Amino acid sequence: MKKKNRVRKAEEFQKIIHTGKKKVSPAYIFYYLPKKEEEARIGISLPKKIGHAVDRNLYKRQVRMMCQDLIDFQNYPLDGVIILRFSYRDHSYAANKNILEKLLTDATIK
Repeated sequence: MKKKNRVRKAEEFQKIIHTGKKKVSPAYIFYYLPKKEEEARIGISLPKKIGHAVDRNLYKRQVRMMCQDLIDFQNYPLDGVIILRFSYRDHSYAANKNILEKLLTDATIK
């Protein structure tokens, strides 16, 4: 995922979380708003309860790669924040990717 496709500032995270809509799945919470810029942007966050820093960085890298595979940033209509839940660790990479794909399509349909 390119840097221009990431939400990086704390104010942007807070704005999306507090004013946006929310979708929940077993492994993720997805907050989203209609995009304001030319390309969609996604932010990834996870609580410190999920493993050590090495584990959290691994999970972030995995989710970044999932987003890169699943989202066409030119045509995707939303800016979003993905928050990983503790049960993310219990599923395989493929299962987590399927859950994320379903979550992203549900958010764009409704």
